[in-house]
Amino acid sequence: MLFLLPNLLDESLDHHAFLPPNLGEIIRSLDGMIAESERAARRYMKRFTDRFRDIPILLLNEHTKGVETFLPPLQKGEKWGLLSDGGLPVLADPGAPLIRRLHSLKVPVQTFPGPSSIIYALQLSGLPAQNFTFHGYGPKEEKALKEKLRTLPKDHTHIFIEAPYRTDKFLKNLVYNLQDETNLSVSWNITLPDQGILTQKIAQWKKTLPTLGKVPAVFVVCGKK
Repeated sequence: MLFLLPNLLDESLDHHAFLPPNLGEIIRSLDGMIAESERAARRYMKRFTDRFRDIPILLLNEHTKGVETFLPPLQKGEKWGLLSDGGLPVLADPGAPLIRRLHSLKVPVQTFPGPSSIIYALQLSGLPAQNFTFHGYGPKEEKALKEKLRTLPKDHTHIFIEAPYRTDKFLKNLVYNLQDETNLSVSWNITLPDQGILTQKIAQWKKTLPTLGKVPAVFVVCGKK
């Protein structure tokens, strides 16, 4: 079985406040872990088990080619976990091809509730959530980003993320390439004590454009009034 393990949005937080109480029992029963980075995975497991140094780890990240390496222990009946560096596995992180392959092999996959900056930002925005699209990272080239923003359907809500070091640049691109009547919500440092949420029309953003710095942020756009 593969367990999709929730993670904190920031390592400094107390996991008791954000993760399911039965997670420790699951992690202590694991035969191995699939993770984006070994160091982060060891620190995560240390919260729950003294075996954190002994549990084998296989890496699944942007450098991984194919999923066949992960299949043999799962096909033998072992219990493994899939962990993202932050938030929920698969959402804007690797893992979907592995899960689909396991379905074809009839290997069970189980997930757990936990923090998701994408969903939290949508909830906190106050913008319509009946119909929404998660776009992940926007185009890096400004011309391509401008064209994407120009063609966004106005009948539902759109969610973007960006690397923390590009937060201010991405915010500026949104503000100066969206129409004045469009709603933009930005949530940063979600779940941290200095969490911030600001939702207003682009015309208001233009009057006072804050400098957020290199913080993790989620951007929610909606053309509806």
